[in-house]
Amino acid sequence: MTARSADVVVIGAGHNSLIGAAYLASAGLEVVVLEEQPLVGGNTVTEELTLPGFRHDSCSSAHVLIQSNPVIRDDELGLLSTHGLRYVHTDPAVVLPLDDGDAIVMSRDSGRTAAELARWDTADGDAYLQLLADWEGGLAAAHARWNAGRLAPASSEQDVAYENLRSRSAQDVITERFASDQARDLLTWLSFATITDPRRSGTGILPFSTTAGRAQFGWATPMGGSGALPVALVSAIESHGGRVLVDSPVERILVRGGRAVGVVTAGGDEWEARRAVLSSAHITQVAGMLDGIEPPAALRSAAESWTSGLTLFAVHLATTGNLVYETRTGPVTAVAGGIGSAAGLHAQLDDFARGVTNADDPWVLIVCSTVVDPDRAPEGRGLAKLLTFAPKELAGGRSWDTERERYAAAVVERTAKRVRGLEPSEVLAVRGEAPVDLEARNRHNVGGSCHGGEFRLPSGEVLVGWPSHRLPVDGLYLTGATAHPGGSVSGRAGRNAARVVLTDLGIDPAAVMGAGA
Repeated sequence: MTARSADVVVIGAGHNSLIGAAYLASAGLEVVVLEEQPLVGGNTVTEELTLPGFRHDSCSSAHVLIQSNPVIRDDELGLLSTHGLRYVHTDPAVVLPLDDGDAIVMSRDSGRTAAELARWDTADGDAYLQLLADWEGGLAAAHARWNAGRLAPASSEQDVAYENLRSRSAQDVITERFASDQARDLLTWLSFATITDPRRSGTGILPFSTTAGRAQFGWATPMGGSGALPVALVSAIESHGGRVLVDSPVERILVRGGRAVGVVTAGGDEWEARRAVLSSAHITQVAGMLDGIEPPAALRSAAESWTSGLTLFAVHLATTGNLVYETRTGPVTAVAGGIGSAAGLHAQLDDFARGVTNADDPWVLIVCSTVVDPDRAPEGRGLAKLLTFAPKELAGGRSWDTERERYAAAVVERTAKRVRGLEPSEVLAVRGEAPVDLEARNRHNVGGSCHGGEFRLPSGEVLVGWPSHRLPVDGLYLTGATAHPGGSVSGRAGRNAARVVLTDLGIDPAAVMGAGA
């Protein structure tokens, strides 16, 4: 590899682009990855955000979806066996404390969770088991094919059932299958983990996929923090002769003779891409990066159809110890918990649409990673993250300069009513991050969306990732959160893109990845 040349130049070092680069490097291609930040990982990074020694996950914390991806499931890149990556599949999977001092405890043991839900309605225990049985009975296989971009026209009873569910709303499915408010609240809370309005058509598969993922893997926690995944991927890339360079923001994609042939960094370094450019740049930014060609109409159309969707608000806390949940069998600790009813989430979604924050009964994900990874905080201390959502643009002339601290305090106060460990004397430091902060952290978090946003097509269809990894410029490919199947730590966009690039370069993907979805 020459100083400024490679077979494939990869733009960005988020987990998807690193996965794509690792597959390409393991196939024998010369690869260089150019990352603008001083740390690799994009939205899978671990940093000291509050106090020294407290190592927080800046954005993502759960790596549940990637567990069923062959990159982890079959260890195709040796991340687990060779490059030091390790996960803990936690139990309980999730704890949802209730306002009466009780709690819903979701276990990885399906029978125990069914018995838990049957406390409120006996039929709901059976409904929970049936949900998981339906998933394993064919929906899971169809979903894997869809994630891999391989879902053909429905040809079996299971495929038809999958397509029918995808066309429905999660709310309709949950209401149809479960009777008690408690079961419906749990399934709604789980379904919203992809940060998509569960009332919207197209979300009907979420009660199955998210619930089954938590039931199988708990809160799949990477030891050392979310940043352990990109660190392992860099190791895999370098083991095959590839390079990953930080502080190297790509500003231009060179197109000559209608083909992508290289990139130029903000510092003026030009990198030749002999065979391909794989970009994780946000799809709304790619057109403006092209040098030597007018942006194709198809690319402009894709960019114009993108919207940020629901944007996130995070509260990072350094605490005196781990958080504790009261349950009917006594206090428990858990990596993951949450608060919020279905009705409360719907009200929060309605307020979001009006540009208003809502902490009355909000959907909140509670993460306390030090329950299984105590080394991420000074001895005996704890980490906590409270994740909810809020609009980037606030109504009534309000500004996040003043609203940030108020809303963070309101979310902490609301959560503290149901979870022990968040009283003022137990909180050492608080850092609230609004959508504007998430956008400032990473320029690919356009509009404050760090989960890829969505595409609203003229037909009314909503996509969570652009369906083609081939961009309308020869030799230019798309990965990252705006590529199929969208955001979250699934690694699917990286593996899918690598398969497409290898195929186009005449290299059999089976040389580095299995045929399974």
